[in-house]
Amino acid sequence: MDTMRDRFAPVVSRLLDEDPRVAVVLAEIGKDGFTEARRRHPDRVINVGIREQLLIGAGAGLALTGLRPVVHTFASFLVERPFEQVKLDLGHQDVGAVLVSAAASFDWPAGGFTHMAPGDVALLDTLDGWTVHVPGHPDEAETLLRHAVAAGDDKVYVRLSVQSNTQGHAVDGTRFLTVREGRAGVVVAVGPMLDAVLAATEGLDVTVLYATTVRPFDAAALRSATETAGTDVVLVEPYLAGTSTTAANDALADVPHRVLGLGVGRRELRRYGAIEEHVAAHGLDARSLRERIDGFLGARVGV
Repeated sequence: MDTMRDRFAPVVSRLLDEDPRVAVVLAEIGKDGFTEARRRHPDRVINVGIREQLLIGAGAGLALTGLRPVVHTFASFLVERPFEQVKLDLGHQDVGAVLVSAAASFDWPAGGFTHMAPGDVALLDTLDGWTVHVPGHPDEAETLLRHAVAAGDDKVYVRLSVQSNTQGHAVDGTRFLTVREGRAGVVVAVGPMLDAVLAATEGLDVTVLYATTVRPFDAAALRSATETAGTDVVLVEPYLAGTSTTAANDALADVPHRVLGLGVGRRELRRYGAIEEHVAAHGLDARSLRERIDGFLGARVGV
């Protein structure tokens, strides 16, 4: 199966052909995927070289001219390194762009911590007005990329990963999906975490919600789920643990509730290893998730 990033260049290349507003800004990474598109649209496929601050600045400049820029590199170079430009060139100037990342939290362990970005979504949470998509399958990535580009002049972050669920779902760029219904708690699985969450909760009397658009946070879906499943909520996110606990707490502010945020830990893992080893070390494999969910929800969770 192809990866989410495998879909990125073909989808955006088609959008370049279809929409004269679309432009692509790259910083070396991913340029080979746009060789043909650059031949067809040399004025709208721009490679700034290894200059990540310029990457964002150029995208903002294109947006000021009325174009819809799609800006791409690894997450750590797209959100963290040029954060001042994201804050000022896009946010302060009130212009939109589609930031599309790769490498996620630890997709390339051999690259070390410089190429990991578990804090990217939490960092964007310090800014106003961002839509954040976290697809869990290449089909969903294609759908959400199209949503993002078509979203007028909005500021949108699309977080691509090599980690993927086995099956895609019909996502709409807005709502959480109800994948399983229960009466003893709600587990929200974000993007690539769905398969592990379904395996971890097999046989448990819980509702599982699937989130691929996490900002804005679908408070209505969470509130609706808690009406029958109760107000114990577990969030399982493929980035920094606790990133969405405030959003969940706000959604349930008027009712007694408990929220457990599971995700990537703050401690840096200093051995390169493999993706699966990082998943297990952060407690995001099915066995570890089962233990932690059981421990939080207690005896009543068993079917």
